[in-house]
Amino acid sequence: MLKLSITTKVYLSSVATDMRCGVFSLSGKVLEVFEGNSLDGNLYVFISKDKKKVKILHWEEDGYWLHQKRLGVGTFQIRLEDSGMDVITGIDLEKLLSGISFAKIKLSKNIKNNLAKSPLI
Repeated sequence: MLKLSITTKVYLSSVATDMRCGVFSLSGKVLEVFEGNSLDGNLYVFISKDKKKVKILHWEEDGYWLHQKRLGVGTFQIRLEDSGMDVITGIDLEKLLSGISFAKIKLSKNIKNNLAKSPLI
């Protein structure tokens, strides 16, 4: 089960991903896109080209979780690029999954300063 909070570290791929990929293909993409280790307990988020599907890869102690969501109507509000990724919080991911655009999310200076000082992010 996903445990999303402000301290949850989430890596969001801005590269369109083939949603036929399974756990092993996506763990390879973690190395390729994020230059990370899929066994670190962080969440790795992949979006389909049509922005209607999302897969989240997560390692939890003894195995992988592969979460998938497919929208019936609309698209996920994210801009896809040819390369790159972004690091977001669990709260940001929760908003993304519920259809809120990142462009509309504005953090106060106080929250931004506290996040910058946090060793978990």
